Amino acid sequence: MKLMRVGDRGGERPAVRTGDGRVLGLAALTPDIDGAFLAGGGLDRVRAALEEGGLPEMEVEGVRVGAPVARPGKVVCVGLNYRDHAAETGAPIPERPVVFMKDPGTVVGPYDGVLIPRGSTRTDWEVELGVVIGRRARYLEDAEEALACVAGYAVSHDVSEREFQLDYSPQWDLGKSCETFNPLGPWLVTADEVPDPQSLTLRLSVNGARRQHGRTHDMIFPVGEIVRYLSRYMVLEPGDLINTGTPAGVALGLPGTPYLRAGDTVELSIDGLGGQRQTLANA
Repeated sequence: MKLMRVGDRGGERPAVRTGDGRVLGLAALTPDIDGAFLAGGGLDRVRAALEEGGLPEMEVEGVRVGAPVARPGKVVCVGLNYRDHAAETGAPIPERPVVFMKDPGTVVGPYDGVLIPRGSTRTDWEVELGVVIGRRARYLEDAEEALACVAGYAVSHDVSEREFQLDYSPQWDLGKSCETFNPLGPWLVTADEVPDPQSLTLRLSVNGARRQHGRTHDMIFPVGEIVRYLSRYMVLEPGDLINTGTPAGVALGLPGTPYLRAGDTVELSIDGLGGQRQTLANA
């Protein structure tokens, strides 16, 4: 299933996109697609409703698409998780996942504008596979158990301000948590439709020029291991988002490549998960 939320910011309505491109409303089943929905068997209810038929079709032409999951309780990120990205930044291959947190308020819709922070000179792009947790996860034993806790996957744009991230603090959070810095969606594609999260291609272009083209197969720590590892140090709750790292091709690793400026357009996609498009503006 491809779950989505449509409508003005703060007033999004839950929906499901069918295989033939129709969008069906889910308001009769849930007020929103959030942690409570996922924890309370919401995916099973939607599947049953689709089999029974009768869900109302929604007219979404010209309607804003929001993030497919309401504001997560937390956004957990894994840095330097692709060998080519670690190499381009001059960092050694990590022996354990590099973990940092991102403000959940950064999560916006896939076509919403991204704001360049005031004082920024190095706002950068990062296409990532986003993982949404579907059941409470703590002290998981193995990757199989971890993957069973995944509700689904989405395109995630981990926008970063490199000066804030690397020069202002020993923590990365300052450069990761700026307003609008995590477009998500357009869909939450349920895990049953992504049988192998390590076989997806990620792409990103800036103003039509390709910058990133990678495969999740090249992750240092695959999705199952990331979820298992994190569950040993924090409780993962339904609706939490995990950003799993980015492949090579960011401005930080491309000397001479300009960072993002107002008016630039970024387009990104992942196989089967849809695509995003954002135009940059000054905050």
